[in-house]
Amino acid sequence: MSLANLLSAEQIIPEMKATERWSAIVELIDLLVSLGKIKAPDRDPILAALKQREETMSTGIGFGIAIPHCSSDRLDEVVAAFGRSTKGIEFDALDNAPVKFVVLFIVPKNQFQTHLRTLASIAKFLNDRSVRESLASAKSAEEILAIFRERS
Repeated sequence: MSLANLLSAEQIIPEMKATERWSAIVELIDLLVSLGKIKAPDRDPILAALKQREETMSTGIGFGIAIPHCSSDRLDEVVAAFGRSTKGIEFDALDNAPVKFVVLFIVPKNQFQTHLRTLASIAKFLNDRSVRESLASAKSAEEILAIFRERS
């Protein structure tokens, strides 16, 4: 499942306010709640699942990329959001570099294959330096979405 299928322009934050991992995750979750993609009563349990996943090992995978993710029994379909930070976010990433791109996604429980395929697809896509350079120079959420649509 590609990001182009999971995202709309409203699910993209072209310049995140967050400067560290937890506030970045909260910023993206709150966006999804405000858009009705996550129900308000489900916000805290989903945040707890994301936090538990992060405490196992940071989802900052290097190259300025973080992919916080979890599964939840509170959703019926995959939900995602994308945030960009030109300043960089302290994410405790594997390479200790600040994170510029955060892809957050939540998969319904018992959809393990979807979870793995989505994670692999996002990682492979963002592993391409030219994709990261295009995303870094995009001027708006619409331009970022267009890159996902053209390149994935």
